[in-house]
Amino acid sequence: MYLRKGPFPAVALAVAGLLLTGCAGAGGEAAPVAAQRSAGAAGGPSAVGRFGPGGQTVRAQEIPFLGPQTRAKISRATQQAVVVVGEGPDSNRSTATLYERIPGLGWKAVSEPWPAHNGLRGWTYDHETADHRTPIGVFGLTDAGGKLPDPGTRLPYDQEAAFDAPGTGFEGEPLKGSFDHVVAINYNREPGTTPLDWTRPLGDEKGGGIWIHVDHGGPTQGCVALKLERMKELLVWLDPAKQPVVVMGDAAALRR
Repeated sequence: MYLRKGPFPAVALAVAGLLLTGCAGAGGEAAPVAAQRSAGAAGGPSAVGRFGPGGQTVRAQEIPFLGPQTRAKISRATQQAVVVVGEGPDSNRSTATLYERIPGLGWKAVSEPWPAHNGLRGWTYDHETADHRTPIGVFGLTDAGGKLPDPGTRLPYDQEAAFDAPGTGFEGEPLKGSFDHVVAINYNREPGTTPLDWTRPLGDEKGGGIWIHVDHGGPTQGCVALKLERMKELLVWLDPAKQPVVVMGDAAALRR
């Protein structure tokens, strides 16, 4: 069961706050989808290998497009990664690919690159409330919820009518249904609580309420958005025993 800490406004008001501070609302470009698909299946060699038939060294595969600084932020215990690659530092379009770490072999793509939206103004290393940019980095995925019933996830799932998204987005598109399913991204939040929890360890000025949620057809306030069917696939795939993370940023940032 989720624990809600501290005094909070009514849940409906909390979600309204998320609309304002988080969800719904040097460059370089990501590789073309076809190239990502090919590289994602093959991966890239790492410096750590194992012995294959005949004693030759077989190198473990790394996640393509990630540089050494980004890879170093992924725990050795992590076996699932959602990799979101933005088209550019100021772009609100990106792709998301699921990767799983296979013991002795390394990382393998287990999905096609999925089209996604991110923050209206792109990406940032220093997210602040209402900057309309998505935080760059590696963040845990521990908690889920939504207005609709749990589709079968192994994450804790908080179903509440308060996961409501009224109004319209930046391009005039309706936001209704955006929070039917969400996965909280552990940026400036307390892991192990409902996505509706209002705790902000870094302070309110650093924003929060950054989720993966259902795409409403336009840029977000700072979240990552996927089509409804992809959200269901993601929720069913995520396994807390594999310590899943999201690795996200524009292509140039992730190559560092």
